[in-house]
Amino acid sequence: MTESEAIAWLKTQLHVSRETLDALDTFVAFLKREAESQNLISASTLDHIWSRHIVDSAQLLLFTDSSAPQSNWLDLGSGAGFPGLVIALLTKHHVTLVESRARRIDYLQRAVEMLDLTHRVRVAGVTLERLETAPYSVISARAFAPLPKLFDLAARFATNNTLWLLPKGRNAKAEWDGAQAMWDGNFRTMDSVTDQEAGILVGRLSGKRKKRTIFETQGQEE
Repeated sequence: MTESEAIAWLKTQLHVSRETLDALDTFVAFLKREAESQNLISASTLDHIWSRHIVDSAQLLLFTDSSAPQSNWLDLGSGAGFPGLVIALLTKHHVTLVESRARRIDYLQRAVEMLDLTHRVRVAGVTLERLETAPYSVISARAFAPLPKLFDLAARFATNNTLWLLPKGRNAKAEWDGAQAMWDGNFRTMDSVTDQEAGILVGRLSGKRKKRTIFETQGQEE
């Protein structure tokens, strides 16, 4: 996907307005300036931000309920603002960006102010372990942690109805298959529009599997 194809995709698939495209363009320019002084994204993707980062983030909206435009969205390890800031620019969701690195926190706070999103976007400048527990409608995480650790850290922010949107690259299905030894849920692997070999885990988590005691195990064997 080229940069022009990425912008065309936003227009045709998500019906993004000219005004919103301008806001995204402002964000891209800001990111490029900031990337000169800190490592926000891989240098190899600086000339492909629209395809590698903007659309890669925006495609998560294909799996959400458009009839609930003001959900509370929790974005873990927001880093350069993907996908959280893109989601905030494209929707009316109230988004919490979780980021613990000081320079990234400062960058995100300035981006939120510049984009006039302070009324809907909160930068939680703490580790996830220190974030106050609250229920969220949607939880996203892009390259945050392996799935079992991610669920261990973030399950307290979810209900049975919380939608999890987890870009997981080429190992998406394998990660969910492995996590099912410890966690119950209903997840499917969706293809990424920006990488044919990458997958996005989309689903809901039911809870952690109960550990069987040695007596329960022996009872099944008898």
